[in-house]
Amino acid sequence: MKKTYVAKPEDIKRKWYITDAKGQILGRLASRIATILRGKHKPIFTPHLDTGDGVIVINAALIKVTGRKLKQKVYRRYSGYPGGQREVKLEVLLAKKPTTVMHLAVQRMLPSGPLGRDLIKKLKIYADDKHGLTGVKPIVLEAKS
Repeated sequence: MKKTYVAKPEDIKRKWYITDAKGQILGRLASRIATILRGKHKPIFTPHLDTGDGVIVINAALIKVTGRKLKQKVYRRYSGYPGGQREVKLEVLLAKKPTTVMHLAVQRMLPSGPLGRDLIKKLKIYADDKHGLTGVKPIVLEAKS
């Protein structure tokens, strides 16, 4: 009988990856990033533990979306007060805060709760190609076509 493997904290080796979002499709890139943050690319993946790696995203302002999403996709938030629902289109949000678009896309692909909150902290997003994380020696994450 085979036993189920559960990763121990001392078995987890963390790496940092860097990816360039220039010209890449938002959802496909976000799903690849969520997989790495979660640790599903490793053989020691354990669903209830953080076995994932960190990801740095540069050029988030140059991300692409397919179809009519740029004009039609709407992000909604609600403050909890009467009349407190706000809506903003993807086109406007991408122009004002491009990092928020990528952050929300990845965050919504991660589990909700304490584990998801820990995972999203390992995601660093920059609108241009400058980042201050050269000390972590990130590995270039190749884009799948």
